[in-house]
Amino acid sequence: MSADVLVWFKRDLRVQDNPVLAQAAARGGRVLPLFIVEPEGWAQPDASARQWRFVAESLGALREDLARLGAPLIVRVGPASEVLAGLLAATGIREVVSLEETGNGWSYARDRAVAGMLGAMGVAWHELPQMGVIRRLKGRDGWAARRDRVIRGAQVPVPEAIQGFDLDPGQIPEARDLSLAFDPCPGRQKGGRAEALGLLSSFLETRGRDYRRAMSSPLEGATACSRLSPHLAWGTISAREAAEAAALRKRQAKGTREGWSGAMQSFEARLAWRDHFMQKLEDEPALEHRCLHSAYEGLRGDDAVRRAAWEAGETGFPFVDACMRSLNATGWLNFRMRAMLVSFASYHLWLDWRATGPHLARMFTDYEPGIHWSQMQMQSGTTGMNTVRMYNPVKQGLDQDPTGAFTRHWCPELRELPDAFLQEPWRWEGAGRILGKRYPVPVIDLVQAGRAAREKVWGLRHGDAFRSEAARIVEKHASRKDGGAGRHFVNDRSPKKARRGGGGAGQLSLDL
Repeated sequence: MSADVLVWFKRDLRVQDNPVLAQAAARGGRVLPLFIVEPEGWAQPDASARQWRFVAESLGALREDLARLGAPLIVRVGPASEVLAGLLAATGIREVVSLEETGNGWSYARDRAVAGMLGAMGVAWHELPQMGVIRRLKGRDGWAARRDRVIRGAQVPVPEAIQGFDLDPGQIPEARDLSLAFDPCPGRQKGGRAEALGLLSSFLETRGRDYRRAMSSPLEGATACSRLSPHLAWGTISAREAAEAAALRKRQAKGTREGWSGAMQSFEARLAWRDHFMQKLEDEPALEHRCLHSAYEGLRGDDAVRRAAWEAGETGFPFVDACMRSLNATGWLNFRMRAMLVSFASYHLWLDWRATGPHLARMFTDYEPGIHWSQMQMQSGTTGMNTVRMYNPVKQGLDQDPTGAFTRHWCPELRELPDAFLQEPWRWEGAGRILGKRYPVPVIDLVQAGRAAREKVWGLRHGDAFRSEAARIVEKHASRKDGGAGRHFVNDRSPKKARRGGGGAGQLSLDL
């Protein structure tokens, strides 16, 4: 028996490999494809204009793809419950289908309210799994194998045609219509399916050959990484599509010594780690708001002056400032540098991750709540199951930017400094001409701040109570190899030793 279905697009802005659209089309009735622009959601502290502009461009492309199938995307602005109730009442639709969303606390509460509303209306809401994330998982045993089966499965075919409703498609609003704050980002990546496919193609044909070697370099990583992360975050391409293309490239490179095989293995591993971190937030939504291990609650606070300097790239530590300025201007940064920014804020500046996390979330065009909040805690050392990983920004600058080209580009005040002093301008004999005038004096003493942080953090990791809670966290969240499956994973409790110039420990490497 055929039935009309409302398809609620969320972070799956594509028609290809989309089980939601396929299921709706298979019901044989009319399909109402809908995206809801929720002003309250875009007013949250982790949302930004750069993110919305990427989404708006992706919605425009999705609307064209759906129109070719027979039903252009309908866009409505307002609270989800009100928009859905109005459209369901107007059309008589009794079924809604969408992906399961691993979002922030606000979207989680929104979905609970929508479920209640639809239940009261007697409307069925079918939520389908999103790739490698599994809802209502009790533990991590077997997760890697289940995730791999999904990712290696066949793509869902695009419906040949769908029949839509005669409705006003609605305008896709501008960022100013949503009262989003001024957010210039001249280097932002563009949204839309064609952009995603272009990136995937160029990555697999040319850019990705040095992926494994170059991903940790802030200069080379911008080219050597796939740059698919914002598209994966908003679903203009599926993780399964990317994994399938990488596997094909690896087979084509088999037997050659061109470097592609290793590069594709690393890329596949990062796709797997992406799901791993999203699964953590799915399993424990509260980790967006509280430390995974309770011993770390209240350890740090906020310091508005230090935080403002960090957010603006004005800390007086050149490599930190260069990375932050680059992120603010482009919306992207390679993973090792992201980890360093969090580490510096959490340890050396002694700022709580809940104070610094919103700024980074807003600056990331590829903001994915599951990865972001899990990583904020990991890099801040509040999980209780990961080793303390404190980055020295001077050493990172020397290792990852040996010529100083990246630092000088984003900190032009320091262009005249010799290479030997670029990452430590306070040691240069001519520092008096620059520090405190054109470039800030360091906001902290690096050595003293690092020593104090280590003593405080390690001081908590003793006693039976700490170990007992840590064991619970490991059982629920730590990665498994699952007896041969999940070969991409290492145990969260035993991170590999970081290698100079390499990608670092597996759980730190999400350079997609």
